[in-house]
Amino acid sequence: MSEAAPPVDGWGVLARASELARAGESFALATVVWRQGPSSSQQGSRAIITAGGEFHGWIGGACAQPTVVREARAVIAEGTPRLLLLGSPDQFGGAVPDGMMVVPISCQSEGALEVYIEPVLPVPHLVVVGDSPMAKTLAALAGTLGWRAEVIAGPDFTAAAATERSMVVVATQGHGDEEATEQAVLARPAYLGLVGSRRRGAAILGYLAERGLPDELLGRVAVPAGLDLGRIRHQEIAVAILAELVRLRASGALGVAGDAASAAAVRESEEAVDPVCGMTVTAGPASWHLEHEGQTYYFCCTGCRDAFEQDPAAHARKESRCLSRTSSR
Repeated sequence: MSEAAPPVDGWGVLARASELARAGESFALATVVWRQGPSSSQQGSRAIITAGGEFHGWIGGACAQPTVVREARAVIAEGTPRLLLLGSPDQFGGAVPDGMMVVPISCQSEGALEVYIEPVLPVPHLVVVGDSPMAKTLAALAGTLGWRAEVIAGPDFTAAAATERSMVVVATQGHGDEEATEQAVLARPAYLGLVGSRRRGAAILGYLAERGLPDELLGRVAVPAGLDLGRIRHQEIAVAILAELVRLRASGALGVAGDAASAAAVRESEEAVDPVCGMTVTAGPASWHLEHEGQTYYFCCTGCRDAFEQDPAAHARKESRCLSRTSSR
């Protein structure tokens, strides 16, 4: 008989998701859409996994959870959902529909799970500093893309209005340019553009350098902001700036398209193959592991570790004992 599933506070998981969304953090929502007993999970069970691998909620036991965490981090990195079938491939045969991914888990339980993992990526945040017609046009255009865009007058703008994930465009155009740009630089946004000529931009950045702002930060200011289309009207300037922001996001240059930092972390994470059941597991201090003749072995659960201890020689001979790097999907 399988162990009864612990009580799951589904509303608590959704509340946590709301907190992460308000903080602008990327995460994945995993939902059990089907189960085959014996399994400690239940249909409708949910969990949240952050880009760093933190797990909140309940999705299943010792075999399912690390697999879901690993796949969820890949989902966040790629920005695309996936549907997983967790269990022995023999349980599904040729009945697996297109678009599903079978991930073998083969501990003591013979249960199986179907888990849908969807990414929840932060909505792009654009701050336009200034009250010119161009500033208002740019914010309006960004709003049509579903971005969170706001216009703040130069005297009212401070570094606290933006975060490291924000995109900031200073469009004060002669009205307190230096002060607004200084506050924008101190916010360290993902993108900072200054509307104006290169000559005017050089003068502003030179003034800020004299005030002691680091060259490292000043060098990130794009002057002029947007695609260089020559002398154009203010509506076209807004389009040129938005086009550049879309291009940078799509390329991952701002670290917000598929979360490039998360992708790198997933690719660099170490994995090992459980020498008992053959399941791929995370290799780290928090994982079940033991030392045998100078080699560290990692396991999906205590049951596999106990089986290894009873006959280490038999399992250690398997070729799957060595660590491997996670390959990008």
